[in-house]
Amino acid sequence: MALLVETERLVLRELLAEDALGMFAMDSDPEVHRYLGNTPLVSLTQSQEQITFIQQQYRENGIGRWAVIDKQTGHFVGWSGLKWIMEPLNQQTHFYELGYHFARPYWGRGYATEAAQAVLQYGFDTLGLIAMYSLADGQNQASNHVLLKLGFTFVERFDFHEKPHNWYELLRPQPGGRLW
Repeated sequence: MALLVETERLVLRELLAEDALGMFAMDSDPEVHRYLGNTPLVSLTQSQEQITFIQQQYRENGIGRWAVIDKQTGHFVGWSGLKWIMEPLNQQTHFYELGYHFARPYWGRGYATEAAQAVLQYGFDTLGLIAMYSLADGQNQASNHVLLKLGFTFVERFDFHEKPHNWYELLRPQPGGRLW
């Protein structure tokens, strides 16, 4: 799968081994992990292992998180994409979850919204999905704002990693309907 989705400012493509340095720079930042319920990475090997795991998802599920590259600079700025969730999450199983994760220097530039719009469009138009879901830490105002801006509907609050999270749903638009 040589997936390539372009937006005005970004390229979304499969994560590759050469993205490990960019991922490590992002995921070793404690502030990036503030609302994720896990700890920052401490070695480049951990980023390499994450990429290998995501590449396995591409092979097994035909989808996974994508590298987000700044078109102008060619820099890795984060990842966004769909993940096929089979294990229970908020009492749900077998669904597509939208996720995004960006390096701190790229926060506040609208990249999460721009990348996620491309991912959602791909999910509805190419994969033919009927619904997609997402979650955000209840305290993460930026992420909750992005999800609402994307058109997700707040469904409920639930505990995840012993913290309150918001659960969101986005349904396929009716024929002739628009997302944004």
